[in-house]
Amino acid sequence: MSTNSTQHHKPMQRTAKRWMGAAFALCLGTSLMAQQDPQFTQYMFNMLALNPAYAGSSERVSLKGLSRHQWVGFEGAPTTQTLTIHSPLWHESLAVGGSLFRDSHGPITQYSFMADVAYRIFMGDAKLSFGLKGGLNLLQGNFQSLNPQQAGDQVFQQNVNSKLDPQFGFGVMYYSDRYYIGVSTPKMLRTQFFETDSLSFISEPGQRAHFFLSGGYVFDMGTYHKFKPTFLLKAVEGAPLSFDLSANFLFYEKFWLGAMYRYDDAVGVLAQYLITNDLSIGYAYDYPLSILNNYSGGSHEIMVGFEFGNKVKGVRSPRYF
Repeated sequence: MSTNSTQHHKPMQRTAKRWMGAAFALCLGTSLMAQQDPQFTQYMFNMLALNPAYAGSSERVSLKGLSRHQWVGFEGAPTTQTLTIHSPLWHESLAVGGSLFRDSHGPITQYSFMADVAYRIFMGDAKLSFGLKGGLNLLQGNFQSLNPQQAGDQVFQQNVNSKLDPQFGFGVMYYSDRYYIGVSTPKMLRTQFFETDSLSFISEPGQRAHFFLSGGYVFDMGTYHKFKPTFLLKAVEGAPLSFDLSANFLFYEKFWLGAMYRYDDAVGVLAQYLITNDLSIGYAYDYPLSILNNYSGGSHEIMVGFEFGNKVKGVRSPRYF
């Protein structure tokens, strides 16, 4: 974050008591720009949120819902809800999908409505998929709900009721039943957060493109156990590189248990239980490594997945990612 941006954020921290904790957290180790797009600990089971080329990979209709509550204990801390759906079409080379996002932190709430389409090239047991993502991003800022120390502060006398912007992204993924590797940018169009002159200190950075590189592999560890390491590398202009590493173990094709490490940010655990071949439920917990651990109870993430429709012949169930 630039010096000017940091100086602009100080008055906001001084004047907004009710958002003090969240602003303090954002200034510790993570810039506002680095938090533009929500992050997920269970990304390896929710890849459509990051890469449109993942559409159709389940070879039937796949529906997943996720709710993340970050930095529990801070008033105004980020919360994220997502709902994704995708499926191959009758022509198996084509797949479509869609996603709904709600991301809220402090007085700011963003909604995203995105559609996905993927074209897949069959290469033996693997597929090379090219995906496109497009839709709209709606931003709202409820600044009048804040309680400034200085009465009549013009910055906090205005709300941003609905700022609507188009968005576009793309991705490429090479995957089979046992491995995947992909690169994507789900939001590549740069837009301004606010158009109000008095909020230009927030608007100046704008929406920056986020680039993701992800991959994973499933190893056999005997008849009833499997090991799946995964990684996620994120790059965005104006912020340092971020990467996640995870190690997950599958027991009896029913229960996933794993651990994760997010560089210089958090460690955590995650678990997923396959109630049936069609229904699954997952949970993840992150514990911050920075000074935030003195103030926050960590982050919680719950995911529910449901798949239905006829399985394509030769495709295993349940999926490993």
